Amino acid sequence: MAEAESLETASEHERILREIESTDSACIGPTLRSVYDGEEHWRFMEKLEARIRNHDREIEKMCNFHFQGFVDSITELLKVRGEAQKLKIQVTDTNNKLQESGKELLTEMEELRKCRSQQRNIAATVDQLTLCLPVLEMYSKLREQLKTKRHYPALKTMEHMEHTFLPRVNPYRFCTIMVEDIPTLREEIKEVSMSDLKDFLESIRKHSDKIGETAMKQVLSAQDLVDFSPVYRCLHIYTALGAQDTFENYYRKQRKKQARLVLQPPSNMHETLDGYRRYFNQIVGFFVVEDHILHTTQGLVNRAYIDQLWELAVSKTMSALRTHSSYCSDPNLVLDLKNLLVLFADTLQGYGFPVNQYFDMLLEIRDQYGEILLKKWSGVFRYILDLDNYSAIPVLNEEEYMRVMGQFPFHDPELENQSFPKKFPFSEFVPKVYTQIKEFIYACLKFSEDLHLSSTEVDDMIRKSTNLLLTRTLSNCLQNVIKKQHVGLTELVQIIINTTHLEQSCKFLEEFITNITNVPPETIHATKLYGTATFKDCRHAAEEEIYTKLNQKIDQFLQLADYDWMRAEHNGHASDYLVDLIAFLRSTFAVFTHLPGKVAQTACMSACKHLSTSLLQLLLDTEVRQITMGALKQFNMDIEECEHFARSGPVPGFQGDTLQLAFIDLRQLLDLFIQWDWSTYLADYGQPNCKYLRVNPTTALILLDKISRAMKDTSRKNNVFAQFRKNERDKQKLIDTVAKQLRSLIHNMSHHH
Repeated sequence: MAEAESLETASEHERILREIESTDSACIGPTLRSVYDGEEHWRFMEKLEARIRNHDREIEKMCNFHFQGFVDSITELLKVRGEAQKLKIQVTDTNNKLQESGKELLTEMEELRKCRSQQRNIAATVDQLTLCLPVLEMYSKLREQLKTKRHYPALKTMEHMEHTFLPRVNPYRFCTIMVEDIPTLREEIKEVSMSDLKDFLESIRKHSDKIGETAMKQVLSAQDLVDFSPVYRCLHIYTALGAQDTFENYYRKQRKKQARLVLQPPSNMHETLDGYRRYFNQIVGFFVVEDHILHTTQGLVNRAYIDQLWELAVSKTMSALRTHSSYCSDPNLVLDLKNLLVLFADTLQGYGFPVNQYFDMLLEIRDQYGEILLKKWSGVFRYILDLDNYSAIPVLNEEEYMRVMGQFPFHDPELENQSFPKKFPFSEFVPKVYTQIKEFIYACLKFSEDLHLSSTEVDDMIRKSTNLLLTRTLSNCLQNVIKKQHVGLTELVQIIINTTHLEQSCKFLEEFITNITNVPPETIHATKLYGTATFKDCRHAAEEEIYTKLNQKIDQFLQLADYDWMRAEHNGHASDYLVDLIAFLRSTFAVFTHLPGKVAQTACMSACKHLSTSLLQLLLDTEVRQITMGALKQFNMDIEECEHFARSGPVPGFQGDTLQLAFIDLRQLLDLFIQWDWSTYLADYGQPNCKYLRVNPTTALILLDKISRAMKDTSRKNNVFAQFRKNERDKQKLIDTVAKQLRSLIHNMSHHH
């Protein structure tokens, strides 16, 4: 194994030696390195020494063989030496000349080098300027855009610079300044655009009134009224800056604040229509703007946001209207408010907002309007009734006659055929009240216009309101007049006549309503005009007041009655107060000729009954303790005067002696005492056909006691003839007997009951 390795090494060393002999000395390094890379370089060195010695022997042999040639060569070389010296001198001289002439060339070459260097620098500079100039131009353009407030293009320019141009010129200082400047400029743009938005928001807040007014008048589109470019610019800028959410949140927040301000009504809004108009205009202006923003921007506002604001608006405006309209007492202002609210609702409906609640609200305001009308017409009716003279309307000629006929539907052939001058049966308040009822109906109709109601609903509203006008307002006014102290019987009679004619005219009111609503009264769902019952009620109240006032008058006359209850004889005629009372009754009932027959008859019967009852009370008055037969006969003459009045037929229509029956109680009582017909009374008492059926035993006993006391008193004073005293005593005994029997009757009656 060792032998094999030794042979291999010896072979390698032989190869290296051949390479050294045949290879250029410049390339011998790697060959020698391979020797030292091996482990037996010492063996190589031995071989190398051996080879050198071998070559030395070869050289020595060759030199010995060529020695003469060598000597010849030396001789030749010495000759060459002299020539070489000459050549050296020439070369030196040539070199000096060349150096001298080369200096100028070197200078030119240095100039050329410098020129080439400058040329390269210029080329490099041009190249760099070629890169820098667009950046600088773009920066200049950016500054110009900022100066002219073209912020969105400015942002685009910045973006272009950042991503395309500035990276190319990164090492330069101005580039660093620009890079640092761009975020600041972005913030400036942000602030400026936000400032523009704030100005825009402030502007539309100030001008929302005008925007809304114009929109309501012409229903113009929002862009015709407002420059929206600040919003769009700001939105674009914030979107470009990646801050769209910030912008949207800010815009919505600010507009919500403005909405709350717009929806807050001024405290004195209810005082004038302008107050309401400004309020509605601002709201319309607000939502016109928001609707336009909704449809012209992507997501700045959305439907949910608009709906939320609209719900707030409806809630706030409804509340404000309820509060402020409740202060209003002027029907014209309420009517104007209704027209304004209809225009407001119709305008916003045109922009797609739901407005049903406003029309429901209008129905509430309609009820309030109705109440205000009723209050107003209450004043109108009071004024008419206060000014009326409660006398039949006289007309002197055809013109005056037609004036009244034009105001009130009255047809009476008998009156038409009469010659002038003539009189209508009613007083001025009839045509005036009738005209005002029609005016009220017109006022109700005005409110129903433009409410999108059916003709049936309008008709229903008018009839209900008219019913209220009649049953509440006019009724109260008439009732108040009837109850007034200074209203006399003549006025009451005229009121009864007037209400009769007004009641008859209600069919014309029905026709009037039908003509303006085109809904016939026989329609199934039509409201009936039941308010006509008002006139019946007022007439009944007036009739009752007539009865009351007649009785009061009778009482006033009776207060003048001054009977001498101890008189010996009557004076041969009725008492003066009673004559005056009867004369008053005659003149009063003469006025009743235009009244319905039953009213006049009832009034007359009521008066006679009250007179009869009051006269009986005079007889039975506890303060009157004694009554003589002479006084009783005088009282009888007064009753005869009353009976004469009853027989004379003060009002037509009574059958037979019906009116006289009012005095039957008194007549039977007086006949019993004057005729002293006690035997008949006591014998027939309790029988249905007895002569003194109407005489109550208690009443008879009271009067008998008074007469008895008067007789005793007279007897004491007139102490004269014995025969007279005996007659008095006999009569007194009879009185005592009758009184005893009357007490027995009274006792039996009370025991029986």
